[in-house]
Amino acid sequence: MSSRRAVVLGGTGGIGSQVARELLDRSGRGGDDWSVEIVSRHGGPVADDLVAAGALAHPGDRRDTALLRDLLRPGADLVVDTVGVTRDDALQLAPFLDDVGSTVFVSSKAVYVDEQGRHANSVDKPVFGGAVTELQQTVAPGDGDPTSRDGYGAAKVAAEQVLLDHGAPVTVLRPSRVYGVGIGRPREWFVVRRVLDGRERILLADQGRSVDHTTAASGIGSLVRLVADAPDRRILNVADETAPTALEIVRTIAGHLGHTFDEVLLGEDAPAFVGLTPWSTPSPSVLDTTAARALGWVPPRFADAVRAEVDWLVETARRTPADGDVPWAADPFWDRMFDYGPEDAALALLSSGLG
Repeated sequence: MSSRRAVVLGGTGGIGSQVARELLDRSGRGGDDWSVEIVSRHGGPVADDLVAAGALAHPGDRRDTALLRDLLRPGADLVVDTVGVTRDDALQLAPFLDDVGSTVFVSSKAVYVDEQGRHANSVDKPVFGGAVTELQQTVAPGDGDPTSRDGYGAAKVAAEQVLLDHGAPVTVLRPSRVYGVGIGRPREWFVVRRVLDGRERILLADQGRSVDHTTAASGIGSLVRLVADAPDRRILNVADETAPTALEIVRTIAGHLGHTFDEVLLGEDAPAFVGLTPWSTPSPSVLDTTAARALGWVPPRFADAVRAEVDWLVETARRTPADGDVPWAADPFWDRMFDYGPEDAALALLSSGLG
């Protein structure tokens, strides 16, 4: 049997590497036989591991039209774009879609808006009446700054529309709160670092009941493999089997590390500046994955899928020199997340109030 050719753009990132591993791991099983090529701007350990597993690495920028032409003009059975964000990115890819058996574009749940036009990146968070399906209204397509609050979702919608309007078999995936080995913004570090720092207590706003659906990168990988075998024009939500609460996430991660927190579940009367987590949201945000499941996809369980990332976080932290910091530390997302002073002050205040 001749192998099928897959090209993963952004192949060393948290999502792209999981897609590549899924295809490589499944190659030769049940009729699958994939030749996997990854494109990334940098080499490094991830690229080395994938090459050792059988992938072919192409150093370069996904936005280099000449590179895309060289890679895709000969044709491919599967192309997965984990890097594209904007309309221009999609227009750059569009000329090659007719030469591809199945194209997958990784978008985001940030495209969805509620009845008030609020989206996941809004200052005021959206309120949805239940699990969000692929038919939920989205932000209008736009060409503003894709790194801004309002620009990101609009840019993704613009890219989605270009690719879907082309007519080729393109599957748009919309994940939520992605996690996995190598992910650029590992939200689970919020818990892991507290364990490593020896924190005995953890404060959780809204009594830890916040729900913001998680998506395992490995789950994206397994869905991509199914999509490759069933090309079509469609949009699919992709998320874990169930949406864990912030408290469940904390307990799962801490439990994997053999740690138990003294959980301080804060109510509405608690100070507003403490207890927030990367999964805090005033109203539940859950994705409906019925359409993806109809293809035979089985979503992973957070408690199972998160273990590999937690181990990677711990290993990365332990390899980091004492005078250095983890690679993701410069992300403004983490500003004040580990400022334990206010937490301790709030604990003292709460304790005195209880006394």
